Amino acid sequence: MGHGIAQTFAMAGCDVTGFDEVRAAGDSLHDRIRQNLRDFVSAELFAADQIDSTLRRIRICGTQAEAVHDAQFVTEAMREDLTAKQELFERLEPLVADDTILASNSSTFPISQSGVRLKRPERAVVTHWFNPPHIVPTVEVVGSPLTNEATIQATLELLRRSGKLAIRINQELPGFLVNRVQIAVMREVWDLLDRGVASVEDIDAAIQGSMGFRLAALGPLRIHDFGGLDVQTAVYRNLTPEIAACTTVPATVQRIVDGGNHGFKTGRGFYDYPPAVADQVRSDRDRRYLSLLKMFHQRNSAKDES
Repeated sequence: MGHGIAQTFAMAGCDVTGFDEVRAAGDSLHDRIRQNLRDFVSAELFAADQIDSTLRRIRICGTQAEAVHDAQFVTEAMREDLTAKQELFERLEPLVADDTILASNSSTFPISQSGVRLKRPERAVVTHWFNPPHIVPTVEVVGSPLTNEATIQATLELLRRSGKLAIRINQELPGFLVNRVQIAVMREVWDLLDRGVASVEDIDAAIQGSMGFRLAALGPLRIHDFGGLDVQTAVYRNLTPEIAACTTVPATVQRIVDGGNHGFKTGRGFYDYPPAVADQVRSDRDRRYLSLLKMFHQRNSAKDES
């Protein structure tokens, strides 16, 4: 996530400094971002003559202290470990100015939890990006009851200036907005797979060609309007007693995880990703996403003109 976030800010003209405890990740950052930028150029979303200047705005530092020195906005993109995030923010706070915004790219933890050890919690906020962050438009912005309005507004402004669809979440709750919806869908999909209702391939194809197709064009509530709320409420009453409500991982999925198969990063999950084709699979994914991003920007440009 970190290199995609750095790329986004650099593409918007910001000077970016970064740090990664894994030396190899830092050493490979410019090469990975260069390839991402080339993909943007191929999708006609970025100018080729801007690649080198964008990369020059990104500098990898040898220490965390050096990376956050003089920073106005700091984003952590570490593993989803609450204690580790708390320790990081506690460590960073004395290293930055009093008005520096501290942002957490957490998928689940509210900033009141990850920033609980901060002496100035009013300048802490969650910015929840979605993978791959340099492509997916939405970033959720979630403050705590102690986060001040100036922090929220500055964060929204920075993200929007960087080309992101920054969505303010009005209440602090675990998982925020999008992940709560995704988990509800995930639970039912995993249950259907566990029950053998359809194959992995057919489940993906069915959702991609129905829900996914419509959601890419319209939000869920507008889709409900078009379907008729009288119909939608009837469907809701009929089906909610029937859908999955368990809070444990289905056996089929747990067996995959217990076997050490964690998805793309291990080469196997619901699908296989042998090394010979892994890079191509990732490239195909990003190319599809970039095609959608291009349409997203075209739609928003049309809205602005009208």
